[in-house]
Amino acid sequence: MAGAEDGPGQQPEVDEDEAAYSRRWGAQHAGARELAALYSPGKRFQEWCCVVLCFSLIAHNTVHLLLLAHWEHTPLVMLGVVAGALIADFLSGVVHWGADTWGSVELPIVGKAFIRPFREHHIDPTAITRHDFIETNGDNCLVTLLPLLNMAYKFRTQSPEVLEQLYPWECFVFCLIIFGTFTNQIHKWSHTYFGLPRWVVLLQDWHVILPRKHHRIHHVSPHETYFCITTGWLNYPLEKMGFWRRLEDIIQGLTGEKPRADDMKWAQKVK
Repeated sequence: MAGAEDGPGQQPEVDEDEAAYSRRWGAQHAGARELAALYSPGKRFQEWCCVVLCFSLIAHNTVHLLLLAHWEHTPLVMLGVVAGALIADFLSGVVHWGADTWGSVELPIVGKAFIRPFREHHIDPTAITRHDFIETNGDNCLVTLLPLLNMAYKFRTQSPEVLEQLYPWECFVFCLIIFGTFTNQIHKWSHTYFGLPRWVVLLQDWHVILPRKHHRIHHVSPHETYFCITTGWLNYPLEKMGFWRRLEDIIQGLTGEKPRADDMKWAQKVK
């Protein structure tokens, strides 16, 4: 597996032959064309609803957090930002690993709606750069709706004294939600090599968000490492621990299912 022999702080080397093999896939791949055709009007409608609701709630909760802010909250808020980014990065890895490694496009409901984009992405990695804001972020907005609604409910029902006590915690939760909501947008930027705003490139260069070179490691077939795609901060330590490989061994031992079997099936489609 990539990265097994690298020293501390170093990124695993990407084998050039494997990278070239991976790059030959794209929009003309038979599997990529079939998967792209499964994107339905119903799915589009779901994404639109989730994006509108999500960003309305983000705006509502942002206003309330700003109204409650005090300077003495600053240290805990800063800690919450870092903790939120770390946990969002880990959760992005769990979701990414799970959808990449297990399940099938043929599964009822979740197959076409949520697993399909992961299969398409491996055989046409640049497809995400052709998705608009709604398609890119719709599913992440769906995931963060419930915690955003819960936060909005608290602002409407709790007393100012209770909200004052809860403020550092709510800031942490809000930062986690923001990083989670924008994870796939950050992922899209990691595949975009032209026309990015300068501030995005700076955040990538400073490794505040997922850098482009860093994410290329995941796209070496068979896509078995570096799953965290919010900041990418946890990819190296999780890889050195063999975290994902150990989880796969446990699940395969319990179920007999082979990791990435469905992913490989789509990659091997020729017509």
